[in-house]
Amino acid sequence: MQPETQNEPKTTKPKHAAKDSVFHDLFSLPEYLLQLYRALHPEDKGIKESDLSIITLKKILLTGEYNDLGFMVKDKLIILAEAQSTWSVNIVIRALMYLMNSYHEYFNNKGIAIYSSKKIKMPKPELYVIYTKERDNHPDIISLKDEYFPGEECCIDAKVKVIYEETSSGIANQYICFCKVFDDCIKKYGRTLKAIEETFKICADKNLLNEYLKTREVEVRGIMLTLFDQERVTEIYGMEMKKEGMRIGEARGMKIGREEGMGIGRKEGIFATLSGLVKDGILTVPQAAARMNISVGEFRQRAGTLL
Repeated sequence: MQPETQNEPKTTKPKHAAKDSVFHDLFSLPEYLLQLYRALHPEDKGIKESDLSIITLKKILLTGEYNDLGFMVKDKLIILAEAQSTWSVNIVIRALMYLMNSYHEYFNNKGIAIYSSKKIKMPKPELYVIYTKERDNHPDIISLKDEYFPGEECCIDAKVKVIYEETSSGIANQYICFCKVFDDCIKKYGRTLKAIEETFKICADKNLLNEYLKTREVEVRGIMLTLFDQERVTEIYGMEMKKEGMRIGEARGMKIGREEGMGIGRKEGIFATLSGLVKDGILTVPQAAARMNISVGEFRQRAGTLL
Protein backbone atom coordinates (compact mmCIF):
# COMPACT_ATOMS: atom_id res chain seq x y z
CA MET A 1 0.00 0.00 0.00
CA GLN A 2 1.31 3.44 -0.94
CA PRO A 3 1.89 5.88 1.92
CA GLU A 4 -0.43 8.85 2.28
CA THR A 5 0.19 12.30 3.66
CA GLN A 6 -2.08 13.97 6.19
CA ASN A 7 -5.14 15.69 4.70
CA GLU A 8 -4.12 14.65 1.20
CA PRO A 9 -6.94 13.10 -0.85
CA LYS A 10 -6.25 9.71 -2.31
CA THR A 11 -7.59 10.79 -5.66
CA THR A 12 -5.04 13.60 -6.11
CA LYS A 13 -2.80 11.99 -8.71
CA PRO A 14 -0.39 13.45 -11.25
CA LYS A 15 -0.83 12.39 -14.85
CA HIS A 16 2.04 10.89 -16.80
CA ALA A 17 2.30 14.11 -18.83
CA ALA A 18 3.61 16.12 -15.87
CA LYS A 19 7.28 15.71 -16.78
CA ASP A 20 6.53 16.45 -20.45
CA SER A 21 4.81 19.72 -19.49
CA VAL A 22 7.89 20.74 -17.50
CA PHE A 23 9.93 19.97 -20.62
CA HIS A 24 7.70 22.33 -22.62
CA ASP A 25 7.95 25.11 -20.07
CA LEU A 26 11.67 24.73 -19.45
CA PHE A 27 12.74 25.01 -23.07
CA SER A 28 10.25 27.72 -23.96
CA LEU A 29 12.57 30.01 -21.97
CA PRO A 30 15.41 31.46 -24.12
CA GLU A 31 18.19 30.96 -21.56
CA TYR A 32 17.45 27.25 -21.19
CA LEU A 33 16.90 26.75 -24.91
CA LEU A 34 20.39 28.18 -25.44
CA GLN A 35 21.77 25.81 -22.81
CA LEU A 36 20.15 22.88 -24.62
CA TYR A 37 21.69 23.92 -27.93
CA ARG A 38 25.12 24.22 -26.31
CA ALA A 39 24.67 20.75 -24.78
CA LEU A 40 23.94 19.39 -28.27
CA HIS A 41 26.66 21.48 -29.98
CA PRO A 42 29.39 22.33 -27.45
CA GLU A 43 31.72 23.21 -30.32
CA ASP A 44 29.52 26.15 -31.42
CA LYS A 45 30.34 28.79 -28.83
CA GLY A 46 29.24 31.83 -30.84
CA ILE A 47 25.47 31.23 -30.77
CA LYS A 48 23.39 33.66 -28.69
CA GLU A 49 19.80 33.56 -27.45
CA SER A 50 18.79 35.91 -30.27
CA ASP A 51 20.04 33.34 -32.82
CA LEU A 52 17.43 30.78 -31.69
CA SER A 53 13.72 30.81 -32.41
CA ILE A 54 11.09 28.28 -31.40
CA ILE A 55 9.12 27.03 -34.40
CA THR A 56 6.98 24.07 -33.35
CA LEU A 57 6.69 24.18 -29.58
CA LYS A 58 3.06 23.59 -28.60
CA LYS A 59 1.73 23.54 -25.06
CA ILE A 60 -1.02 20.95 -24.78
CA LEU A 61 -2.85 20.54 -21.50
CA LEU A 62 -4.88 17.54 -22.59
CA THR A 63 -3.92 14.51 -24.61
CA GLY A 64 -3.21 15.02 -28.29
CA GLU A 65 -0.52 14.84 -30.94
CA TYR A 66 2.20 17.40 -30.54
CA ASN A 67 5.88 17.97 -31.10
CA ASP A 68 7.71 18.53 -27.82
CA LEU A 69 10.21 21.08 -29.09
CA GLY A 70 11.36 22.50 -32.38
CA PHE A 71 13.68 25.44 -32.87
CA MET A 72 15.64 27.16 -35.61
CA VAL A 73 19.28 28.21 -35.41
CA LYS A 74 20.06 31.23 -37.62
CA ASP A 75 17.87 29.90 -40.45
CA LYS A 76 20.58 27.30 -41.00
CA LEU A 77 19.54 24.47 -38.70
CA ILE A 78 16.23 22.96 -37.61
CA ILE A 79 16.40 20.97 -34.39
CA LEU A 80 13.47 18.85 -33.26
CA ALA A 81 13.61 17.19 -29.86
CA GLU A 82 11.15 14.94 -28.08
CA ALA A 83 11.27 13.76 -24.48
CA GLN A 84 10.32 10.11 -23.97
CA SER A 85 9.98 7.87 -20.94
CA THR A 86 8.65 4.89 -22.91
CA TRP A 87 10.81 3.27 -25.56
CA SER A 88 9.37 2.94 -29.05
CA VAL A 89 11.02 2.98 -32.46
CA ASN A 90 7.86 4.74 -33.69
CA ILE A 91 9.60 7.87 -32.45
CA VAL A 92 11.39 8.08 -35.78
CA ILE A 93 8.09 8.15 -37.69
CA ARG A 94 6.75 10.96 -35.53
CA ALA A 95 10.01 12.88 -35.89
CA LEU A 96 9.82 12.63 -39.68
CA MET A 97 6.21 13.86 -39.65
CA TYR A 98 7.11 16.79 -37.40
CA LEU A 99 10.08 17.63 -39.59
CA MET A 100 8.01 17.76 -42.78
CA ASN A 101 5.44 19.93 -41.05
CA SER A 102 8.21 22.25 -39.83
CA TYR A 103 9.65 22.55 -43.35
CA HIS A 104 6.18 23.25 -44.74
CA GLU A 105 5.67 26.11 -42.26
CA TYR A 106 9.20 27.41 -42.85
CA PHE A 107 8.80 27.60 -46.64
CA ASN A 108 5.38 29.25 -46.30
CA ASN A 109 6.58 31.81 -43.76
CA LYS A 110 9.63 32.66 -45.86
CA GLY A 111 7.64 32.82 -49.10
CA ILE A 112 9.90 30.21 -50.67
CA ALA A 113 8.47 28.70 -53.86
CA ILE A 114 9.33 25.01 -53.78
CA TYR A 115 7.79 24.52 -57.25
CA SER A 116 10.15 26.99 -58.90
CA SER A 117 12.94 25.77 -61.17
CA LYS A 118 15.60 27.50 -59.08
CA LYS A 119 17.21 25.40 -56.37
CA ILE A 120 16.10 26.66 -52.98
CA LYS A 121 18.01 26.78 -49.72
CA MET A 122 16.79 24.91 -46.69
CA PRO A 123 18.05 24.53 -43.12
CA LYS A 124 19.75 21.30 -42.17
CA PRO A 125 17.67 19.05 -39.87
CA GLU A 126 18.69 17.35 -36.63
CA LEU A 127 16.35 14.99 -34.78
CA TYR A 128 16.76 14.03 -31.12
CA VAL A 129 15.00 12.04 -28.45
CA ILE A 130 15.80 12.73 -24.80
CA TYR A 131 15.17 9.38 -23.16
CA THR A 132 14.50 9.63 -19.43
CA LYS A 133 14.68 5.95 -18.46
CA GLU A 134 17.63 3.55 -18.28
CA ARG A 135 19.46 2.94 -21.53
CA ASP A 136 19.56 -0.89 -21.36
CA ASN A 137 20.33 -2.17 -24.88
CA HIS A 138 18.76 0.69 -26.79
CA PRO A 139 20.75 2.14 -29.71
CA ASP A 140 22.36 5.56 -30.12
CA ILE A 141 20.55 6.12 -33.42
CA ILE A 142 17.08 5.07 -34.57
CA SER A 143 16.98 4.74 -38.35
CA LEU A 144 13.67 4.61 -40.20
CA LYS A 145 15.15 2.51 -42.99
CA ASP A 146 16.93 0.05 -40.69
CA GLU A 147 13.96 -0.40 -38.36
CA TYR A 148 11.18 -0.72 -40.91
CA PHE A 149 12.86 -1.83 -44.13
CA PRO A 150 16.01 -3.73 -43.08
CA GLY A 151 18.01 -5.12 -45.96
CA GLU A 152 15.71 -3.48 -48.51
CA GLU A 153 16.11 -0.58 -50.88
CA CYS A 154 14.19 2.40 -49.57
CA CYS A 155 13.74 5.84 -51.09
CA ILE A 156 13.62 7.59 -47.73
CA ASP A 157 15.34 7.50 -44.36
CA ALA A 158 15.37 9.53 -41.17
CA LYS A 159 17.73 9.18 -38.23
CA VAL A 160 17.00 10.20 -34.67
CA LYS A 161 19.82 10.54 -32.17
CA VAL A 162 18.89 9.24 -28.73
CA ILE A 163 20.25 11.09 -25.69
CA TYR A 164 20.61 9.10 -22.47
CA GLU A 165 21.73 10.17 -19.03
CA GLU A 166 25.23 8.77 -19.55
CA THR A 167 25.60 10.39 -23.00
CA SER A 168 24.12 13.77 -22.07
CA SER A 169 25.55 16.91 -20.54
CA GLY A 170 24.42 20.25 -19.20
CA ILE A 171 20.71 21.05 -19.12
CA ALA A 172 19.78 17.86 -21.00
CA ASN A 173 21.43 15.74 -18.33
CA GLN A 174 19.75 17.74 -15.57
CA TYR A 175 16.33 17.27 -17.16
CA ILE A 176 16.83 13.49 -17.40
CA CYS A 177 17.96 13.34 -13.77
CA PHE A 178 14.98 15.47 -12.74
CA CYS A 179 12.67 12.94 -14.42
CA LYS A 180 14.35 10.06 -12.61
CA VAL A 181 14.00 11.82 -9.26
CA PHE A 182 10.33 12.38 -10.00
CA ASP A 183 9.88 8.72 -10.95
CA ASP A 184 11.56 7.60 -7.72
CA CYS A 185 9.27 9.87 -5.69
CA ILE A 186 6.25 8.45 -7.50
CA LYS A 187 7.35 4.93 -6.57
CA LYS A 188 7.79 5.94 -2.94
CA TYR A 189 4.79 8.22 -2.39
CA GLY A 190 2.46 7.29 -5.22
CA ARG A 191 0.98 9.82 -7.61
CA THR A 192 0.40 12.39 -4.87
CA LEU A 193 1.30 15.95 -3.95
CA LYS A 194 3.92 14.54 -1.61
CA ALA A 195 5.78 13.28 -4.68
CA ILE A 196 5.97 16.85 -6.00
CA GLU A 197 7.25 18.27 -2.72
CA GLU A 198 9.95 15.63 -2.45
CA THR A 199 10.94 16.11 -6.10
CA PHE A 200 11.53 19.82 -5.48
CA LYS A 201 13.48 19.11 -2.30
CA ILE A 202 15.73 16.44 -3.80
CA CYS A 203 16.40 18.48 -6.94
CA ALA A 204 17.43 21.43 -4.78
CA ASP A 205 19.80 19.21 -2.79
CA LYS A 206 21.30 17.77 -5.99
CA ASN A 207 21.34 21.12 -7.83
CA LEU A 208 19.14 19.78 -10.63
CA LEU A 209 17.40 22.52 -12.63
CA ASN A 210 17.89 24.52 -9.46
CA GLU A 211 17.64 28.05 -10.88
CA TYR A 212 14.70 27.10 -13.10
CA LEU A 213 12.74 25.43 -10.29
CA LYS A 214 13.42 28.38 -7.96
CA THR A 215 12.49 31.16 -10.37
CA ARG A 216 9.59 29.25 -11.94
CA GLU A 217 8.35 27.50 -8.81
CA VAL A 218 4.81 28.88 -9.02
CA GLU A 219 4.53 28.08 -12.71
CA VAL A 220 5.94 24.56 -12.40
CA ARG A 221 3.73 23.74 -9.44
CA GLY A 222 0.83 25.19 -11.38
CA ILE A 223 1.60 22.93 -14.32
CA MET A 224 1.67 19.87 -12.11
CA LEU A 225 -1.32 20.86 -10.00
CA THR A 226 -3.33 21.51 -13.14
CA LEU A 227 -2.65 17.99 -14.28
CA PHE A 228 -3.29 16.51 -10.84
CA ASP A 229 -6.55 18.38 -10.34
CA GLN A 230 -7.60 17.69 -13.90
CA GLU A 231 -7.48 13.96 -13.29
CA ARG A 232 -9.13 14.19 -9.87
CA VAL A 233 -11.99 16.46 -10.98
CA THR A 234 -12.45 14.54 -14.21
CA GLU A 235 -12.77 11.35 -12.19
CA ILE A 236 -15.43 12.87 -9.92
CA TYR A 237 -17.41 14.46 -12.73
CA GLY A 238 -16.86 11.43 -14.92
CA MET A 239 -18.56 9.16 -12.41
CA GLU A 240 -21.54 11.49 -12.14
CA MET A 241 -21.79 11.97 -15.87
CA LYS A 242 -21.38 8.25 -16.42
CA LYS A 243 -24.57 7.76 -14.41
CA GLU A 244 -26.26 10.39 -16.56
CA GLY A 245 -24.88 8.65 -19.61
CA MET A 246 -26.42 5.39 -18.47
CA ARG A 247 -29.80 7.13 -18.32
CA ILE A 248 -29.26 8.59 -21.77
CA GLY A 249 -28.31 5.11 -22.87
CA GLU A 250 -31.79 3.82 -22.17
CA ALA A 251 -33.05 5.94 -25.04
CA ARG A 252 -30.07 6.04 -27.36
CA GLY A 253 -28.23 2.82 -26.70
CA MET A 254 -26.04 1.88 -23.74
CA LYS A 255 -22.70 2.36 -25.48
CA ILE A 256 -23.53 5.78 -26.93
CA GLY A 257 -24.95 6.99 -23.64
CA ARG A 258 -21.91 5.91 -21.62
CA GLU A 259 -19.48 7.56 -24.04
CA GLU A 260 -21.52 10.78 -24.12
CA GLY A 261 -21.70 10.94 -20.35
CA MET A 262 -17.97 10.42 -19.91
CA GLY A 263 -17.29 13.04 -22.57
CA ILE A 264 -19.41 15.59 -20.71
CA GLY A 265 -17.68 14.67 -17.46
CA ARG A 266 -14.21 15.21 -18.88
CA LYS A 267 -15.10 18.65 -20.28
CA GLU A 268 -16.84 19.81 -17.11
CA GLY A 269 -14.01 18.51 -14.96
CA ILE A 270 -11.40 20.34 -17.00
CA PHE A 271 -13.42 23.58 -16.91
CA ALA A 272 -13.88 23.38 -13.14
CA THR A 273 -10.15 22.80 -12.68
CA LEU A 274 -9.16 25.77 -14.85
CA SER A 275 -11.67 28.01 -13.07
CA GLY A 276 -10.14 27.04 -9.73
CA LEU A 277 -6.65 27.81 -11.00
CA VAL A 278 -7.79 31.24 -12.17
CA LYS A 279 -9.38 31.90 -8.79
CA ASP A 280 -6.15 30.88 -7.03
CA GLY A 281 -4.09 33.15 -9.27
CA ILE A 282 -2.15 30.35 -10.97
CA LEU A 283 -3.64 31.08 -14.40
CA THR A 284 -5.09 34.22 -15.95
CA VAL A 285 -8.54 34.18 -17.54
CA PRO A 286 -7.07 34.49 -21.08
CA GLN A 287 -4.71 31.55 -20.39
CA ALA A 288 -7.55 29.40 -19.06
CA ALA A 289 -9.84 30.35 -21.95
CA ALA A 290 -7.11 29.46 -24.45
CA ARG A 291 -6.71 26.01 -22.91
CA MET A 292 -10.47 25.44 -23.28
CA ASN A 293 -10.31 26.87 -26.82
CA ILE A 294 -13.08 29.38 -26.05
CA SER A 295 -13.21 33.18 -25.86
CA VAL A 296 -12.43 35.11 -22.68
CA GLY A 297 -16.03 36.35 -22.58
CA GLU A 298 -17.45 32.84 -22.86
CA PHE A 299 -15.11 31.58 -20.16
CA ARG A 300 -16.17 34.37 -17.76
CA GLN A 301 -19.84 33.76 -18.52
CA ARG A 302 -19.57 30.02 -17.90
CA ALA A 303 -17.47 30.45 -14.78
CA GLY A 304 -19.90 32.92 -13.20
CA THR A 305 -19.49 32.87 -9.42
CA LEU A 306 -16.57 30.41 -9.60
CA LEU A 307 -14.18 33.31 -10.21
